[in-house]
Amino acid sequence: MTAAQWTPTYGDPFEPVPYRPARMPEEESLATAADLRRRMDSRRTVRMFSTDPVPEQVVVDAIAVASTAPSGAHQQPWTFVLIKDAATKQRIREAAEEEERVSYEGRLGEEWLSALRPLGTDAVKTHLTDAPYLIVVFQQRYFLDEDGTKHKHYYVDESVGIAVGMLLTALHLSGLAALTHTPSPMRFLGELLERPQNEKAFAVIPVGYPADDCVVPNLVRKSIDQVMIRR
Repeated sequence: MTAAQWTPTYGDPFEPVPYRPARMPEEESLATAADLRRRMDSRRTVRMFSTDPVPEQVVVDAIAVASTAPSGAHQQPWTFVLIKDAATKQRIREAAEEEERVSYEGRLGEEWLSALRPLGTDAVKTHLTDAPYLIVVFQQRYFLDEDGTKHKHYYVDESVGIAVGMLLTALHLSGLAALTHTPSPMRFLGELLERPQNEKAFAVIPVGYPADDCVVPNLVRKSIDQVMIRR
């Protein structure tokens, strides 16, 4: 069965369809939630990647999961560029490191540098070439229809942010590691990847297996009582 092709629905009338998913038994729901919490608590941001190959379909399926995220007016304002070409990854790394050097040498400011110090980061971004894949996420600020009419997209930052969160979750649950990398500014990504003017780079996400000698910062997450309030 072929999936329906998405087309813009600007001004179309409301057309309801039934939605009646099977209700999960309470015991199963509790067990599923507890298991998900345990598995996600093991997720870490990784900067040391193995160069071992990763099945591409695993990454494609994770992107497909991300694309199911809710979005303002169901406009789905995202583009995921999947990169495995070594030369392209090298060009992205060189451009990103150039921007990062400027940032670390003064653009960030002492307060931001102080916040980064426990993470052990610097301007060298080996993960951009070591990881088998890069996913560059772009946000679409507006849409152009066939006659060139521009349609504004709404809640773009929120929509794409949710999609990236779902992407990171899907990658982790599929056994892969990832990093959310946001070199600033990121204009070079649109130029390098030849994206249209309505798209703006949101994040670069290296994807792969952790290196055999991978280490991560010794960090502690806030407890549930520190992040949740009951009323």
